[in-house]
Amino acid sequence: MEGDSVTLHTDITELQRDDLILWKFGLQKSLIARINGVAKNISVYDVLDGRFRDRLQVNNQTGDLTITNITTNHSGVYEMIISGKQKISYSVNVTVYAHLPVPVISKDCTKNSVSSNCSLLCSVLNVRDVSLSWYKGNSLLSSISVSDLNIRLSLEVDYQDKNTYSCVVSNPISNQTQHLNITQLCQTYCVFCCHVSEAVIRLVVSALVGVAAVAILVYDIRSSRVEQKNYHRHHQTVSDETFL
Repeated sequence: MEGDSVTLHTDITELQRDDLILWKFGLQKSLIARINGVAKNISVYDVLDGRFRDRLQVNNQTGDLTITNITTNHSGVYEMIISGKQKISYSVNVTVYAHLPVPVISKDCTKNSVSSNCSLLCSVLNVRDVSLSWYKGNSLLSSISVSDLNIRLSLEVDYQDKNTYSCVVSNPISNQTQHLNITQLCQTYCVFCCHVSEAVIRLVVSALVGVAAVAILVYDIRSSRVEQKNYHRHHQTVSDETFL
């Protein structure tokens, strides 16, 4: 799990003087640790993206490599090479899993449930490589496994159903469960109607604002015309008086 510390072992009980141990990571086989038995020197290295910074620890007796506060970015293949009296190498694939969120159960308002049925959706967001399952008691009803970030699974139940249902999200090392409250959830109204009403209200308000803007524009135009007429009349009167 993310946040754990993982130790990769060399299976050496004690480092010999002529032992040289290299730890490498990823497809590029980037060197991340070097243990020199002759010089009794230990060096750790980071990769370009900095994912190992301040996270690597090496046992100076055995050459074991520990990765602290591990994250999903540390998933991958680690290779260990020992050069000494004999050359030994092996690789191990490390998979780090993120902490799972609790699934969310909601009423599926996109479906028109027939008779007394209630359509439900169980969903989880921002997770990868998990399984999502519906259970009736301890019996598995349906399950789906995908690598997508967002996953959901539907279920239809009767409004009067007295059985216990639960939705479970899981990966190989952990799981999270959400229990279904049929009475509370299935008797709630869908918010779709509210969204429609809100949209209508916004449309009406926008129309009123538009009408008001047009009215103000028409008023300004009429006012300008009246002012122009008054201006011409005034100047015409002044001209007549000057002529007389």
